Amino acid sequence: MLKRKIYDDLVAWKRHSNGATALMIDGARRVGKSFIAEEFAKAEYRSHIIIDFGQAPKDVLDLFINDSADLDLFFAKLAAFYSTPLYRRESLIIFDEVQQYPRARQLIKYLVADGRYDYLETGSLIRLKKNVQDIIIPSEEDHIEMFPLDFEEFLWAIGDEATYPLIRHCFETKKPLGAALHRKIMNDFRQYILVGGMPQAVLAYLNGKDFEASNIAKRRILSLYREDVAKFAEGYEDKVFAIFDGIPGQLSKKEKKYRLSSLGKQARFRTYEDSFVWLNEAMIVNTCFNATDPHIGLALSADNATQKCYMADTGLLVTHTFQDKKYTDNELYRAILFDKLNINEGMLMENIVAQMLRIHRSRLYFYSRSDNLNRENNMEIDFLITEGKKIAPVEVKSSNYCSHSSLDKFRKRFSSVIGNSYMLYTKDVMIKDGIIHLPLYMSELL
Repeated sequence: MLKRKIYDDLVAWKRHSNGATALMIDGARRVGKSFIAEEFAKAEYRSHIIIDFGQAPKDVLDLFINDSADLDLFFAKLAAFYSTPLYRRESLIIFDEVQQYPRARQLIKYLVADGRYDYLETGSLIRLKKNVQDIIIPSEEDHIEMFPLDFEEFLWAIGDEATYPLIRHCFETKKPLGAALHRKIMNDFRQYILVGGMPQAVLAYLNGKDFEASNIAKRRILSLYREDVAKFAEGYEDKVFAIFDGIPGQLSKKEKKYRLSSLGKQARFRTYEDSFVWLNEAMIVNTCFNATDPHIGLALSADNATQKCYMADTGLLVTHTFQDKKYTDNELYRAILFDKLNINEGMLMENIVAQMLRIHRSRLYFYSRSDNLNRENNMEIDFLITEGKKIAPVEVKSSNYCSHSSLDKFRKRFSSVIGNSYMLYTKDVMIKDGIIHLPLYMSELL
């Protein structure tokens, strides 16, 4: 069993809601939603029923059509079908993969008002218009996003619950961990980059630290994603596939903005906009938008047509990059494990930072400026985050570096709105030139 932080969030919801709302767990396919919902139900309730709408029999589906007006009969039939007694305020009913049967989601309003039981929903692709177009979304529905395992959860998975509290302490005090400990943590972090945080991939890896078994699990997930595109992006699936397949090539460039010209000379954003939105709403990618004028706020100045497209799980990016090759031909594994990075493999470091920053933020932002008349005005800042009322620029370096000219120019130009400045890199904690240098594995603490 993998220990997940979201479990504590579910317990907190139960305590604070006390039946006043249902809870929707939203996340990409295979991120662990169904598993955590069942574990929560077993441990926190006297009884529970799981309705998997991916394979629910017609008799169960008919209950939502024919018997939902009489909830006494509805619950009696549900309990009888699943041979599970239901207890007032002590039972949980789980609507698993509820996007496959939107009518059940619409009924949540009346089930919550009835007040007898608690309700937990899990959904993939839940934000897609196709899955909500014929229903009224219940206002009695709280939402929580579920992501792949973060680095702390990965350490728990490999049996280490002692290291991360020290990482957090050194982050808060801005003190170095020391060469030996930092080297050990970076070794674990490299494993995390390669395996990623999808539970099936992690579990496969844990059986003898088998990267190849993990790679097989990730290939299955990527195949599932492609099936979802074919099924749910009907009418523009070719455009979604084109963007998705182009992600590794885009991220391998020095400037990682998605260049539509790679899809065709006549490609325009308005033609592909729905495809970018689809991948983002399916939580397959983490989209990062260009905040063109941080003076007026990141969201207010976001240019949606200029974006970077990161994979939501870096382990999947590793496998996606070499989708057409055997595992044994994937030199990224060797390059990462033995710290032999070049600029192309550095894309993984920026992707993992995006993955870790996204956990606490609904949107990601970067800053890019090009001046054809004066190249000295060109700037590229990997990420912008807010800290209180201030903006903090974040640069990512995958190996040794000699300068941070873009960061220096950005700090000078936007000095009135900047608080801290961060450099995420492969070495230990250090403060130099007014920039806080942090090891990459601390990025989820920002």
